[in-house]
Amino acid sequence: MSTLEIKDLHVSVEDKEILRGIDLTVRSDEMHALMGPNGNGKSTLLAAIMGNPKYKVTQGSITLDGKDVLSMPVDERSRAGLFLGMQYPSEVPGVTNSDFLRTAINARRERPISLFQFIKGMDHAIQELQMKPDLAHRFLNVGFSGGEKKRNEIVQMLLLKPSLAMLDEIDSGLDVDALRIVADAILNAQKEDHMGVVVVSHYARFLDYLKPTHAHVLVDGKIVVSGGPELIHRVDSEGYDWIEKEYHVQARKEEKPKPVLLESCGAKKVE
Repeated sequence: MSTLEIKDLHVSVEDKEILRGIDLTVRSDEMHALMGPNGNGKSTLLAAIMGNPKYKVTQGSITLDGKDVLSMPVDERSRAGLFLGMQYPSEVPGVTNSDFLRTAINARRERPISLFQFIKGMDHAIQELQMKPDLAHRFLNVGFSGGEKKRNEIVQMLLLKPSLAMLDEIDSGLDVDALRIVADAILNAQKEDHMGVVVVSHYARFLDYLKPTHAHVLVDGKIVVSGGPELIHRVDSEGYDWIEKEYHVQARKEEKPKPVLLESCGAKKVE
């Protein structure tokens, strides 16, 4: 059994406080849905847990099975059992999926995985996610569609077998059939490996497939209400306005980048 425990977590980005006191406990076999308006801290929470250096923890603690996660570099957090399925997976030209995954698996083991065992595991994951058979030989995410990138994140999860998986909008970019395929793969992995899961999603259909045991709504850097499946259904039918009214919170508005005018790109600066 594994337990991730977060207490009074405050996180800043470029001196701007994003998370303002998060308390959350996730155990093996639990599925936690993390919801909330865009720009209110959901992705920040997952990135801070995984150790993205852009996100500075200014207060609070994160422990995994009693061990101080904040004292660990990113690779050590991964070896300890944390996994982040990214919202925007990076493309890595020149590195094949098989080389990347075999290296990642071996970094977690005392003895390297045998080639036969690795190929068997990867073939099974590819089949379960219904991806193209040549996936192992393709460069990591290069030329992948949005949906392929998300399914490839789940392939990685299946092979790395984390004790706690954090999935950041892993459902975006997936069509209706792929939603079911990905959800089934997550549920099968959780059952087989007794994995704890935190999933960020805006789509009630995807969460219905996953059947979360816990649900939380994060607004303005705080978890303002927690519950079970009934909370997911109410948010789906009524949105977040009732939460702002009942709990006296105001959701942050997502900042949109200012448009760049083409005429300004070629203009010379006048001294």
